[in-house]
Amino acid sequence: MSFDAAKARADFPILHQEVHGKPLVYLDSAATAQKPRQVIDAVSRYYECDNANVHRAVYQLAERATRAYEDARAIVARHIGAADPREVVFVRGTTEAINLVAQSFGRVHVGEDDEILITGMEHHSNIVPWQLLCQEKGARLRVAPLDERGDVILEEYEKLLSPRTRLVAAVHVSNALGTVNPVETFIALARERNIPVLLDGAQALPHMPVDVGSLGCDFYAFSGHKVFAPMGIGVLWARAAHLEAMPPWQGGGEMIASVTFEKTTFNEVPYKFEAGTPDVAGAVGLGAALQYVEGLGLDAIAAHEAELLAYGSDLLTGLGGVELIGTARRKAGVLSFVLDGIHPHDVGTILDREGIAVRTGHHCAQPVMDRYGVPATVRASLGLYNTREDLDALARGLGVVREMFA
Repeated sequence: MSFDAAKARADFPILHQEVHGKPLVYLDSAATAQKPRQVIDAVSRYYECDNANVHRAVYQLAERATRAYEDARAIVARHIGAADPREVVFVRGTTEAINLVAQSFGRVHVGEDDEILITGMEHHSNIVPWQLLCQEKGARLRVAPLDERGDVILEEYEKLLSPRTRLVAAVHVSNALGTVNPVETFIALARERNIPVLLDGAQALPHMPVDVGSLGCDFYAFSGHKVFAPMGIGVLWARAAHLEAMPPWQGGGEMIASVTFEKTTFNEVPYKFEAGTPDVAGAVGLGAALQYVEGLGLDAIAAHEAELLAYGSDLLTGLGGVELIGTARRKAGVLSFVLDGIHPHDVGTILDREGIAVRTGHHCAQPVMDRYGVPATVRASLGLYNTREDLDALARGLGVVREMFA
C-alpha cells in the first residue's frame, strides 16, 4: 500500500496554521501527536449524542456509551493482537500502566535482594516506579548499558539476567534516541529463565505494527495521545493469567462485585483495575485513532517514516556542526542532536520564531543525557503527517540559528 503524506496531512486541522507569521512545521510527535479530524469528530459525536456513565444504567444513552467504550476495547485488542479484549485495561497512559504493574504485580513478586532489569535508555516513567518498588522491598534495580550508537549491549543484558531477576522492563522504542530495541531477543532470553517482560510501547505503536502475541511479552503499555488519540487515555495489555492473579491497586466504584463493611469482592478483569468513572470519550477517540492508522496502512506509514528518517539524518549531518545523538542500527521517528556551541534551548526558541516546533531538554530521560555527556538535545520527532519539506524547513531554520550566533 502506497502512502500519500499530503492527503493524510489534510486530515489534521491544527497543522494548517501559521506561527509567528510562518507556516507551522510540527516536529514534536514524540511528545504528543496531533489529532486527525476523524478522531476529533468521534469524540465530538460521543459528547453530542451518547454521553453517559458506563456499565451502571439501563437507559439508552448509557447503553450506547457502554457499547462505545467496550467497542473501543475490542478495537485495541485487535490492533495489538491480544487474545481477548479482557486483557486490555484502560488507564490514563503509559506512566499509569507501568505504575499499575509495579504496585500490583511487583509488590507480590519482588522481595528483598531481588532484581528488576531495565535498559540505559528508559524514560523516567520506566525508571522511577521500579526505584520506588526497590526501595520499598529492599530489591535492586539493574541497568543494561548502551554502546556509543545507542544500542543496548546484548551481552551485558544477558549477563544481568540472574536467578534473582523478577522482571525485565524495557522500552520498545526510545523517545530520546529513536532506538528500536531488539525486544524479541530481550523476551526470548528472559523467557529461557522464566522471567516476565514488560514493554513500554509508547513510542512504538505510532510507528510500526505491534502484535503482543507474536512478541511473547507479558505486559505492554502505551499512551493514546502518542498515536493520534486524545490525551488522558492509555492501555495496559497483560496476559489474562497475570491479571487474574494480580490484586487491584485502586479501590472504588466499578472495580467491585459486592461491598459490605466487612468485606469487598472484586469485579472480574479488566474491570477490577478500572476504578471509578473511566475516560469514555478518550477510549472512543483511541478506537477511532487506531482505525484511522489501520486505514492508512501500518506498513505504509512505517515505510514513509523510515524514508523521512534517512533523509533527515543525511540532511542534518551534512549541515556541519550538528552531532546526532543516537545512531542505532534500527531507529524510528526521532532525530536528536546538538549544535556546536549553542544550547538546545536557544536553538528551540529561535526555531519557534521560524514556525518550527521541536522539543528541547532531557526528554524525561536524564540518564541518557548523562550517558552521552550532554545536558540536553534538540529533538525533531516525526509523525505520519510529516514530509521532506518539513525537514528542509528545519535545515533552513538551523541556518538561521547559526547566523544569529555567528
